[in-house]
Amino acid sequence: MITRRRALGLAAGAAAGIGTGLAFGSARASEDSPRAAAGLPLTISNKTGEYANASIWVYIVGNDGKQQVRVTPEGELKPVSLSDNGSDGFTDYAIPLSGSGDTTLTLPFMSGRIYTALGDKLKFKAVEDGNGAAALAYPAGWVESDPNYAVLHDCAEFTYKDTGMFCNTTMVDMFSVPMAIHLTGAKDQTTGTLRDGARAKIFSDIAAQDGFGKLVIDDRRIIAPGHGMDAGLFAKDYLAPYIDEVWSAYESKDLVVTTNAGKFTGRVSGGKLSFTGPGTVSFDKPSTRDVLFCDGTLAAPNDQITGPVAAILGAGFNRTTLHDQAAQPSTDPATFYGTELTHHYAKVMHEASEDGKAYGFAFDDVASFASYIEDGAPQRITLTLTPF
Repeated sequence: MITRRRALGLAAGAAAGIGTGLAFGSARASEDSPRAAAGLPLTISNKTGEYANASIWVYIVGNDGKQQVRVTPEGELKPVSLSDNGSDGFTDYAIPLSGSGDTTLTLPFMSGRIYTALGDKLKFKAVEDGNGAAALAYPAGWVESDPNYAVLHDCAEFTYKDTGMFCNTTMVDMFSVPMAIHLTGAKDQTTGTLRDGARAKIFSDIAAQDGFGKLVIDDRRIIAPGHGMDAGLFAKDYLAPYIDEVWSAYESKDLVVTTNAGKFTGRVSGGKLSFTGPGTVSFDKPSTRDVLFCDGTLAAPNDQITGPVAAILGAGFNRTTLHDQAAQPSTDPATFYGTELTHHYAKVMHEASEDGKAYGFAFDDVASFASYIEDGAPQRITLTLTPF
């Protein structure tokens, strides 16, 4: 299963409120498969129509498997250092765009995020993690006290290694800047492209949806409902009635979840949803927060048994297909988000995209509905900031 949920262990970033993980791929290259070359051309294309190149900055930050790193304008991979903090207490890892036209950079092997900041620079702070190593406090646009709260910014996620490029656009934490990824190599692929005028429609549709309006922060961003809940902007029990319905339904009938390991058959008994099959798995009833973050009782370890079942349950809850479809995962998008009480944030994101794919929640990769692409022999990647 392709997933963004295999976390990099960015301890400082997690403490600052960064999302559940960064893009990874489960694809395995055979001995005869082409190997990706170190140093992938990365093009940043400004098609916003609102901001000139001189008002946009790029940041490439992440992990090389040993330490937290950042990429310089020259394409060098450098470790994060506490000494990188300037007199204002923050690093300046900004990469300016070219004076005009597209900007071409070089991407080394690493896993991370490509942040774009429009109108002002971002403030990344180098800190010590729990092990005393240098780490970065990432922007948390959903936290009002964060130093980057007023800055218009967004990011794409990737893992680039010798087995290929694995990348996605994401709205898991928030949505602000529309962007698309074009990946060329063994194939020619694009994801993340929004329909014409979609940014404005996303803002208006979510603002009009009962219970979601407070997530819209001016014309700057929309905070994902999980983070909105933590900020007091979204009801903590929003999905509770639906979760109760699901739990009640499977006290008297089977829920069948099919993964690569086989079929798991589950029933609710004694307050737990317990499965038998290739392995024995059980789950306590999740809270709204567990569902929105795909965590807590729905945490998905990187194994072949519990993790895949948890991911499918998380997707079924967020897409509100779990109650009516006893065979999961559901794969017909026409049946997703069909209930009045549903994850309207994710629904709107999918409706706005040209290919119907988006990362509206962390398990959106289930049944391949995430804005994710990969290539085992990449030649170039282009990140386009698309029209507002």
